[in-house]
Formats: sequence, structure tokens, C-alpha cells
Amino acid sequence: MTDLPLTPGPDVSVRVAWADDAPGVAAVQVAAWRQEYAGVLPQEVLDSFDAEQFAAAWHQAMARPSDARNRVLVALERNTVRGFAVTSPSPDPDSDPVADGELAELVVDPAHRRAGHGSRLLQAGVDTLRADKFVRATFWVATTDDVRRQFLTEAGWAADGAHRELDLHGDGSVRVRQVRLHTDLRQD
Repeated sequence: MTDLPLTPGPDVSVRVAWADDAPGVAAVQVAAWRQEYAGVLPQEVLDSFDAEQFAAAWHQAMARPSDARNRVLVALERNTVRGFAVTSPSPDPDSDPVADGELAELVVDPAHRRAGHGSRLLQAGVDTLRADKFVRATFWVATTDDVRRQFLTEAGWAADGAHRELDLHGDGSVRVRQVRLHTDLRQD
């Protein structure tokens, strides 16, 4: 018989966020956006991201969601937020807000990627959308974000033909093109 060393694994989980998680969610968002939008937004805009302002907005959204089906999920390592996901009814004009849910955000702290947090958040997001009785889920991804698109397509998501262009400054100077991915939430 071989004795295997007993080394504890990391204490990781995903749960519905509490309003007190707002500072952790905001810190992850700022770190991720600074990396994701480097080279897209001017440096002074990236530097102006204020985690305290973001935390106040997150606290309000989590404490008083505008719809009972708006949920924030957090990926935790011990008690530290490492990522978050947001689920809600789809706001797209061609969607049915009763049948179509949206995974509006799927964000992992850049310093803690490739540790399974994204996979756990994705599965929890899908499970949450199913529990809210949605039959289809959508996610908008930047056309340049090949890593995220591959991650989602390997998990069974596919492009549905919809696309859009976001004007980040409102003056046409910074545009982000996105495609919409979708997945069927009905279980066989």
C-alpha cells in the first residue's frame, strides 16, 4: 500500500453574493478591467477606475436588485473574492425576458486565473439561470477576446448570429465589437 501525502486542497466555492462582498467584487472588476481594456482605453481612464465607487454601486445592486432574478455570484478562495458572475433576464430587444436569461458578467481576477474559478462561476451561473426557469442563456463577448470565446464554446456555447458595437465614450472614439453566444438551458 502506498501512503499518499495528505495535502489539503484550496478551499474554493461559489455562492450568491452578499452586499458585504461589494468591495471584493469591485477590486476584481478594477483589476480585470485594467488588464482587459489596456490598449483600448486611455491610461488615464484606466487609472481613474475607483474601487470604492465601484463597491458602492455593487453594494446597492446586491442590496436592492431591480429584479428578483438579478443575481451576483462570487467565486471564493477561502473567504476572498476571486471572481464574479452576474445573471439576469436578457435585456436584448430580440429576447424573451421570461425565457431568455443573460450571463451579463463573468470576471476572474487576472492574478487568479486558470485555477478553476471561471469554470465554477460558469456552471453556477448556468445552474442559477435554470433555477430561475430560463430556457436559454446568452453572453456578449468582444470579437477580439478569443480566450473567453474559446472557453465558452468548449463549454457548449455557440454564436447565435447577433452582434453589436459599443461606443464606450459616446463620441465614436472607442468602439468595442461584440458577438452574442448562447446555450440551451433545458436539461434532457
